[in-house]
Amino acid sequence: MTMRKRRETASVASKGSNSGGDGSEKQSSNDGEIRTVVSVGNSKRSSISWLALFFIISYSCSAIYQYQFQNMPVPLTAEQAGKRGFSEVEAFSHVKALTEVGPHPVGSEALHQALQYVLTACETIKKTAHWEVDVEVDLFHVESGANRLVSGLFAGKSLVYSDLDHVVVRILPKYTSEAREESILVSSHIDTVFSTEGAGDCSSCVGVMLELARGVSQWAHGLKKGVIFLFNTGEEEGLNGAHSFITQHPWSKTVRMAIDLEAMGIGGKSSIFQAGPHPGAIESFASVAKYPSGQTIAQDLFTSGVIKSATDFQVYKEVAGLSGLDFAYVDNTAVYHTKNDKLELLTKGSLQHLGENMLAFLLHVGASSQFPEDSSTESKEDISNNKAIYFDILGTYMVVYRQKFANLLHNSVIMQSLLIWVTSLAMGGIPAAASLALSCLGVLFTWLFSLGFSVLVAFLLPLVSSSPVPYVSSPWLVVGLFGAPAILGALTGQHLGYLLFQKYLLNLHSKRGQFPTIIRAELVKLEAERWLYKAGSFQWLILLILGNYFKIGSSYLALVWLVSPAFAYGFFEATLSPARLPKPLKLATLVLGLATPILISAGIFIRLGATLIGGMVRLDRNPGGTPEWLGNVVIAAYIAALLSLTLVYLLSYVHLSGAKKTITLASLLLFSLSLAAVLSGVVPPFSEDTARAVNVVHVVDATGKLDERHDTVSYVSLFSTTPGNLNKEVEQINENFVCGKDKPIDFVTFSVKYGCWTYNDTMSGWSEADIPTIHVKSDTKENERITQVSIDTKESVRWVLAINTKEIEDFKFTDARSSEELISEDISEDKKSSVDDWHIIQFSGGKNAPRLFDLTLYWKSDSTQSTDNGSLLKLRTDVNRLTPITERVLEKLPRWCSLFGKSTSPHTLAFLRNLPVNF
Repeated sequence: MTMRKRRETASVASKGSNSGGDGSEKQSSNDGEIRTVVSVGNSKRSSISWLALFFIISYSCSAIYQYQFQNMPVPLTAEQAGKRGFSEVEAFSHVKALTEVGPHPVGSEALHQALQYVLTACETIKKTAHWEVDVEVDLFHVESGANRLVSGLFAGKSLVYSDLDHVVVRILPKYTSEAREESILVSSHIDTVFSTEGAGDCSSCVGVMLELARGVSQWAHGLKKGVIFLFNTGEEEGLNGAHSFITQHPWSKTVRMAIDLEAMGIGGKSSIFQAGPHPGAIESFASVAKYPSGQTIAQDLFTSGVIKSATDFQVYKEVAGLSGLDFAYVDNTAVYHTKNDKLELLTKGSLQHLGENMLAFLLHVGASSQFPEDSSTESKEDISNNKAIYFDILGTYMVVYRQKFANLLHNSVIMQSLLIWVTSLAMGGIPAAASLALSCLGVLFTWLFSLGFSVLVAFLLPLVSSSPVPYVSSPWLVVGLFGAPAILGALTGQHLGYLLFQKYLLNLHSKRGQFPTIIRAELVKLEAERWLYKAGSFQWLILLILGNYFKIGSSYLALVWLVSPAFAYGFFEATLSPARLPKPLKLATLVLGLATPILISAGIFIRLGATLIGGMVRLDRNPGGTPEWLGNVVIAAYIAALLSLTLVYLLSYVHLSGAKKTITLASLLLFSLSLAAVLSGVVPPFSEDTARAVNVVHVVDATGKLDERHDTVSYVSLFSTTPGNLNKEVEQINENFVCGKDKPIDFVTFSVKYGCWTYNDTMSGWSEADIPTIHVKSDTKENERITQVSIDTKESVRWVLAINTKEIEDFKFTDARSSEELISEDISEDKKSSVDDWHIIQFSGGKNAPRLFDLTLYWKSDSTQSTDNGSLLKLRTDVNRLTPITERVLEKLPRWCSLFGKSTSPHTLAFLRNLPVNF
């Protein structure tokens, strides 16, 4: 009976469609196709199979990430590596020795011990080097210098340094004299911030460099170039070690390529996140690296300023005009600059991975006849066209090509795609154009609902959770908290678009009157499914056009997500005849279309998400200055955008299955379980190994104090760069802290908008003699107003001074002890630029750094010389000393908290001083 009814229906439909037609052959053809349509309409795809497909894709993405970024080489002992190989065991011994001295910031006795260890290790390398190799070891002392970068994190600042020591090693083939004229520089820093022993940042880099230097010293007799290893200090205070070497060391003139090793976390694979400007270095690395790892998307994000950080590589590019590579460890980035940057968390195989890659690269480049051409004389257009686009595939093969080739490739794909679309729309006429518009509207709905659902959760989470970022120690929680709502929103949005599209197609077919109602409904579903799939390709085409126009290197991802699914569709689905009726999309189309994009991008997307989550620990650069929901919105928007982009093809299949209800229930269940885990406290937001970043600073506030009769205010400030209040923390500390936003603190380089403070036992541990002084020596107002100011920082060799550029046009800064001009008044204006009307002088130095300075201020001719309480100068001096109250607070600090250090943050004791405009 069922078969007879289907045949009768098909026959009627065939007759209706062929009335006035040309005979039985056409009728027979349509009869078969319509039977297929009706059959598919009555047997929907299995919901279980499609839910299983979701899990298979998710598992595949996780497996790709694990293989690409967590699959480490086996650590080798010295015996296994041999004299000319790289041994992680040996490198690890260096890392262990450096971390055992504890935190070693600039100016500390611990840094001197770390320097002596590196120097001794280098002398040992010199003694054991191959007899045809010269190893020169230099303990390079820098009296003073000023680093003024015009872009990035340190724009608007003068980074002044003094009394720094670096260890520099040069390895040369003994009988190749020209090797002294051309060198490769490998650089990293020994110093740490005050809050951590720095196993990752960057003792791991120093350990790798020492083992590399030993290995190269056994190979160098075959090289044509020298290799310089720079173990610098002062990087954490403003890239000062790299700057002092490049501007003052005689060997720097021979450097033709710079390699910087860094860490923004601890362990994992050390990946290239900056390359260039000339692509020669990355091309050479890709050709010889055993375990290549590097992503253009990381470079795009870093150079855009989205990631607020800087490395020595900026100095090598901006000051010295060098090309090269910048590597970084980024696993477990939440521990960056905290106590948890410790040896126990360093992943086995991490040092071996970087070491083997670097050793092969150095030997390859060092043995080549010439370096890649210098990019310093190239025009901006030439540099842009020669920019390298690079990415690794599963950590085993690296693809590198230049922007010029990318332009040709992308333009070719864009033109072909547009030609296909234009031809298709021309053949289909107005209905085809309307179908494209409505299917793209479905994509837009997907974005709106996905972003809307996930961002709504991001806004509400701080209201119900004890921490605004409860997922930091358990990153997998974001899958349920933000991923599940994003999937639910994407499905809802596309389903709404699907319904609108169906309505339009039903009206269109009704006007044509070709098929009976039951068949027409099934045809519309199949046609809608195909248009939704094609709308995904159109979405990626738009992104490719935009990326190509702005020359964004990571637009290769748009190329992959466009070409592979479009090819699969063309191979399995497309027909030359528009008269044929649509059929259900084949599963092979989806599998073939998504295989390559997932293989290339899944690991990258997951790693980027993990890095973003870890960055929530230090999100608020001005504590309390950003909304608590901001971090959540960033994570939620990233996940929603990622799912809207990548699920666009998969979701188009769901509408002809019974999986919509199952996916909806599964998403709600996943979200509910994740939220329950957060609200119940079963999964704490922070742990001892993934701690909340806090600062405990004993503040002595002498602002406004122009004479000895003015009272000095002393208190302890507790604040956090991690979003959220500190009520739980101060309750455990129990030192009469009061929290809120009614006591903002200006630390010169940043402001604390929300924090906690206590006046309990704050008058001991410091003396009036520690308070810095600002003394006006002279103030002349003849042709132009010039003010001479004397500044005494007392014990402090680390301080920041802000100059009000609304009043001051220029200035000169001098070491009063030696009369050396540290900053002249005749340097270019862009190097004395300001941020928010303040120019910052940031000073750091060793124990013998000067403390007494002269500052000459040249006022603006149109200066208002206001009579308000504004400051002309603001000064903060830092002392790495524990007063009794700060020692007690740190002892009682919860285990899920850790001090956080950076170049702009104060130490545990800080003095504030200022000079009013109307002094």
